[in-house]
Amino acid sequence: MGPVPMRRLPFPVFLLVTAWGCATAPVREPPTPTAPLATEGTATPDARQQAVALARRLLGKRSVSWPGQNFPDDCSGLVEGIYASVGMPLQGAAHHGDNGVTGLYRYAQARGRIYSSGAPAPGDLVFFRDTYDQNRDGVLDDGLTHVALVESVSEDGTVAIIHRVRRGVMRYRMNLGHPQVHTDPRSGSVLNDYLRGSTGTNRPVLTAQLFVAFASLLPADVPQGPRPALPVLAPQPAGGSI
Repeated sequence: MGPVPMRRLPFPVFLLVTAWGCATAPVREPPTPTAPLATEGTATPDARQQAVALARRLLGKRSVSWPGQNFPDDCSGLVEGIYASVGMPLQGAAHHGDNGVTGLYRYAQARGRIYSSGAPAPGDLVFFRDTYDQNRDGVLDDGLTHVALVESVSEDGTVAIIHRVRRGVMRYRMNLGHPQVHTDPRSGSVLNDYLRGSTGTNRPVLTAQLFVAFASLLPADVPQGPRPALPVLAPQPAGGSI
């Protein structure tokens, strides 16, 4: 398949795209907590269950704050707050100019826990690409722009994720075995939720179509393979299937 042509988005369309996703601002310097965080390695064996339970309690919240901390109220801040609460702070890996999602990816990358195949475990992270036009240049070519927490995996391979979007903390689904399918035609169950909104004549885009990788950081991890580089992501069209 040849290169996918980049499409410029008219200003009103940009507003529609951002209304679906999580706007993550560039990280100029690694965030500094206003109260002491747990040190790395203090996460207990039940940290995964704790992280998932905390994420579930936050479902439906329109805004999330963390007393004593300055995590942003966006997708990366939700993940940072949950992980810090179970003894696994994720700060300190961002490079100058990174957005919060890329900083989290670098943190996991440095520890060799990035993978893109197989079933994830509850409490793992999942990264997505080009969920909105982050730099507002009219081209969806901004790379890593969204992160979520894995809640569970069903028998059919559908992954339930919890994340912070414009509407608040929500549960979405993703099935990498059927990346083009929104609902199962037989059962009617949702396999993939829409993660990027429609853009004029183009259709909205599903979670599996914007998937990049999982990250495993909490205790009881299964060792992963060789450490991959930061993904090189080709520009994507404004909407439709990928």
